[in-house]
Amino acid sequence: MPGERPTGARRARRRARSAGFTALLALCAGVTVTFLAIPLVALFAETPLADVPDLLGDPAVRDILVVTARTNAIANALILLVGTPTAYLLATRRFPGRAALITLIELPLVLPPAVAGIGLLAAFGAGGLLGDPLADAGIVLPFTEWAVILAVTFVASPFYLRQGIASFESVDPLLPAAARTLGAGPARTFWRVSLPLAAGGLVAGWVLTFARGIGEFGATIMFAGNVRGETQTLTLGVYEQLEANFDLALAIGVLLVLLSAAVLIIYKLVSSWRSSTSTSPSIFAPSASRSS
Repeated sequence: MPGERPTGARRARRRARSAGFTALLALCAGVTVTFLAIPLVALFAETPLADVPDLLGDPAVRDILVVTARTNAIANALILLVGTPTAYLLATRRFPGRAALITLIELPLVLPPAVAGIGLLAAFGAGGLLGDPLADAGIVLPFTEWAVILAVTFVASPFYLRQGIASFESVDPLLPAAARTLGAGPARTFWRVSLPLAAGGLVAGWVLTFARGIGEFGATIMFAGNVRGETQTLTLGVYEQLEANFDLALAIGVLLVLLSAAVLIIYKLVSSWRSSTSTSPSIFAPSASRSS
């Protein structure tokens, strides 16, 4: 009958079904966590941790660290310098083709690394779209340190741009409008109102951009090669040492894991702070508006 209270047997069956479903969820979670954890545990278990400081003190590793730090610093500076105003423009202006332009910016996020590398070669390599004009001007980019910088910029900048667009879109439009009403010009409104309000989201986007740049491999090895002391980064160093010195490859891997963990912790701290002080969305949240 409608409204009839379930009997003890029914309640028992419901509890059994609920317990069974919970057990299934726990099993899936256990399999997932175990699968993701095993490679990391194995990396640390197989690495001679006592020898890691000596291994990382190798001159070749110092060269790798210098190249990685220098190229990523320049690439990130370029991304911040050009990407911030680009994100602001796309977040605050509506014009024909805007949605298509944002899609184009996001495309490197899903491109296979090999496609990114061959695309850079087709654009800047010998006989490429811009390669010959640049060569005539005395500029050769492939297999140089600048090739590493361009590869990192190409694959990492969409992370910053995507987060930047979302962060600027989250700024209450009444606040910039009020600043303009009080006599502030567009540039002053950007520097004094919009940029400070979006800063938390921009920092979070930059952290992910930095992490993506540090981990770049495919586009770099195709466009810049693997030249020690010039284009060899940490990930390329792991690749080279797989056969030459496996312990050194493991040591560099441990360094990358620790660096990645630090970046992830920073991102989570920034995201937590941002959620308590602003409404800037995560990089993985959909943009507020995608109208063209």
